[in-house]
Amino acid sequence: MKSHKNDIAGKATANGIIEWHKLLNPFICGAPFDASSIIKTAYHMNQHNKTILEKANAAVAEGDNEGFLFFCTDDVTWTFVGDRILQGKEAVRQYMATTYVEPPKFMVENIIAEGEFVTALGKISMKNENGVEVNYTYCDVWQFRDGKMAALKAFVIETGS
Repeated sequence: MKSHKNDIAGKATANGIIEWHKLLNPFICGAPFDASSIIKTAYHMNQHNKTILEKANAAVAEGDNEGFLFFCTDDVTWTFVGDRILQGKEAVRQYMATTYVEPPKFMVENIIAEGEFVTALGKISMKNENGVEVNYTYCDVWQFRDGKMAALKAFVIETGS
């Protein structure tokens, strides 16, 4: 009987066969492992979450805050790093009503999706309380739950008027 070492990639059996499917999914119970179906599922989930974010952002750009909120969970959390935290859909609704007196202008430069997270990088312009348009660069990291936006961690830096 040969002695085999276990490595990070797979578990070698006594006869030298690496049982990938058991390492990656012990619930398969010996069924053939199909990595391509997992990759396809992950790709479609990533695309679905990106599409939701794009639709939500389009609603905000059109001044449709309720249309945006449709894509959020009831217990959504917005964290503006270094500033404030909004807890729940009603808090976000109130923030949007006072902050987005006129719809902000977005320029999304990049959207990156991985699992339950979607990150959007770009620029946003909106008017402040004095009616002066202010420009920002942002990085929004969204976490999705059950097909809806559940949490936002926003890094927003003013870049001038």
